[in-house]
Amino acid sequence: MIQPAGTGPLRRLVVLRHAKSAWPEGVGDHRRPLAPRGLRDAPAAGRALAAGSLPDLALCSTAVRARRTWELVSAEWATPPPVRYDRRLYAADVPDLLEVVHEVPADVRTLLLVGHNPGLAELVQELAADGLDDSLERVREKFPTSAIAVLTWHGTGWPALAPGAALLTSFTVPRGRKG
Repeated sequence: MIQPAGTGPLRRLVVLRHAKSAWPEGVGDHRRPLAPRGLRDAPAAGRALAAGSLPDLALCSTAVRARRTWELVSAEWATPPPVRYDRRLYAADVPDLLEVVHEVPADVRTLLLVGHNPGLAELVQELAADGLDDSLERVREKFPTSAIAVLTWHGTGWPALAPGAALLTSFTVPRGRKG
């Protein structure tokens, strides 16, 4: 479990799957809201992220469930970073996700990506050369709603992020308590 070699500053890509969504009748997939469990879990994810290093920028899918997840997550922080909503993150596959990430300015050291499966789980598996503990195996088994994966790598800019270039340093699935 050695950090892949690279040049440049340490960067973090934080990958957050949206919180649990509801399936109301007659509502299109893009407009699905969060379910009660999602409304509890998203703030827990925000608290978990606050315990680590907060992002400099967030990129979020335009789907209602992803946007609402972002709102609840970032409400847990004293000073949320700027967010950019990008329709390309909705139903994105690995090449689409990488295209969006590669456009991030070089001054961003920690990036948060809020989106959907299966693309997010596949992205983490593609980028991670290895993981601490059993984190990579756990991602391969399941990347549930509200899951947070943190990938670290060294690079001069986001376009240099490539398959196998990162180390999966953490994988958590925060859950809120029923009130």
